[in-house]
Amino acid sequence: MGQIAHVLAALVTEGRWRRSLALAAAFAVGCGLLSWWQFARREETVQASALITANASAEPQALDRVLADRTAYRADQEWTQVRLTGTYLGADRLLVRNRVNDDDPGFEVLVPLRLPDGSVFVVDRGWVPVGTTQDRPDSLPPTPRGTVTVIARLQQDEGPLAGRTAPRGEIPSVDLKAVAKDVGLPTYTGAYGLARTESPAPSTVPLRLQPSTDVGTDEGTHLSYAIQWILFALLGFGGLAWSVRRDLRDAGDPVILEADERRSERRKDRAPSDESSEDALVDAR
Repeated sequence: MGQIAHVLAALVTEGRWRRSLALAAAFAVGCGLLSWWQFARREETVQASALITANASAEPQALDRVLADRTAYRADQEWTQVRLTGTYLGADRLLVRNRVNDDDPGFEVLVPLRLPDGSVFVVDRGWVPVGTTQDRPDSLPPTPRGTVTVIARLQQDEGPLAGRTAPRGEIPSVDLKAVAKDVGLPTYTGAYGLARTESPAPSTVPLRLQPSTDVGTDEGTHLSYAIQWILFALLGFGGLAWSVRRDLRDAGDPVILEADERRSERRKDRAPSDESSEDALVDAR
């Protein structure tokens, strides 16, 4: 402890080391702020994940009990399960371009669902891959006919992608206003639904976007980054202390030299003698 106190005394008494200490302190403050930011980001992610999981695992509700009108949607309603009964408008089916599933390129299949009141709610029935020799899918599962009951999870309207176009029957993003314009009927434009189940169950369906189990968001690497910034701050002070000690030793500081001598003696005491080494070799034979 004597040499530690000696190094600390040098840090606060000598001018050049005081400047270095100030720089190390400023660096530590910066690291602390970055660490705090990462902790805050992690907390936000954890809360968002808990909300999504709670929404996705709750019992499905009637659409009009969740969305007050066709433009309504709140961020905290993401993944909320809704129950819909209506008839698919298969002729107005659209493919959303440039969608990836397990790193494979493909399309999401959007189909407007006409509800009993005459309004339309857009359902994403799942994902299909690009064709083997063409950009479009080789085949599409048929859209169910007649009345169906759909359990879907709410997602926010993505809006248009500036400068993007698509061939007829396709769309660059889940732009609900564009879908409403094509359908020509009163359409929900605040949110759409990721289909989870359909009743009666169709014989073939697109690949689901999400498993039927509860979902959430990965909290990511925020915690590890927060700890890293704390370690960087400690390393800054540790590197400064090492530099001060080395400088004192090179200057012949008696306290540091005495500490080095004691450490050298302890190492000698712990090292086995030549006679002990020879005896150990003989015993091993």
